[in-house]
Amino acid sequence: MNITVIGCGRWGSCIAWYLDKINHKVKLYGKIDSPHMQKLLSERKNEYIKIPESITLETDINEAVKADAVVISINSQGLRELCLELKECDIDGKPIILCMKGLEGSTSKRLSTVVEEELGDKNIKVAVWVGPGHVEEFYGGIPNCMVIDSKDDELKRKLVNEFSGDIIRFYYGTDMIGNEIGAATKNVIGIAAGMLDGMGLTSLKGALMSRGTREIARLIKACGGNELSAYGLCHLGDYQATVFSEYSHNRQYGEDFVKGKKFDRLAEGYFTVPAVVRLAENAGVDVPICKAVYELLYCGAKPEEMLNKLFCRSLKEEY
Repeated sequence: MNITVIGCGRWGSCIAWYLDKINHKVKLYGKIDSPHMQKLLSERKNEYIKIPESITLETDINEAVKADAVVISINSQGLRELCLELKECDIDGKPIILCMKGLEGSTSKRLSTVVEEELGDKNIKVAVWVGPGHVEEFYGGIPNCMVIDSKDDELKRKLVNEFSGDIIRFYYGTDMIGNEIGAATKNVIGIAAGMLDGMGLTSLKGALMSRGTREIARLIKACGGNELSAYGLCHLGDYQATVFSEYSHNRQYGEDFVKGKKFDRLAEGYFTVPAVVRLAENAGVDVPICKAVYELLYCGAKPEEMLNKLFCRSLKEEY
């Protein structure tokens, strides 16, 4: 396949490298004034990965979309703006694969919904690519399992078959709602895990994982998805890479936050948590862990106070 990857940050560059490695013809797009693209154009590498000569670096979005499929890997809050740009391009009928984990902050909408709203008149088909893994590990040859899901069953099966390789084993997703909400919220749990690390309470991360998964399962079910998705690769299956890994931006952000340190990289969970709390309120679901993270990040709550608040909740059966 001829595939364009939009987004030249750490994950976008990794996707391009991976798809090239399994013998697709790949273009990697970034804005000409992007520091990420400037470095790739001058050195063909970033701090994570070296881009082979077989990958075309592209800065013209009209040229970029001349492909069989378009993979998008950008900051989730910039997706609607990108879709407005794509609307002016020859994007009609092309598959759009979202390799991103978040909810739109201003609306709490899933990212596939944002694409459908803006590009629905272009006859596009949307898929999502979610699950665990870090650039540093994939580039080092460490394999992992991921999920591709779509409302279009034919597209889903084509992508799983075309994208599977010796580094990534893909599963066919069966729940777009659950896979998108699960993938987005695992970043919020990742921030909570980092906060526990920063407070010297790492042993509590087992309880965080257990209760966090139940919390998100309830949310997925209330939003019309399958609650079992929370226990799959989109959420619980991604916890090692998010709750424990040294490479996790969300975990590191949470640790630095409670230590009063500045974290200057993208942590999607920060932008996702207000959307999650709003989504839960609209669905009538209690999400105490996500709400605690929100109050810490946005309302000036103190970590010790929020921990005590969680521990002092009413006693109840586990299930």
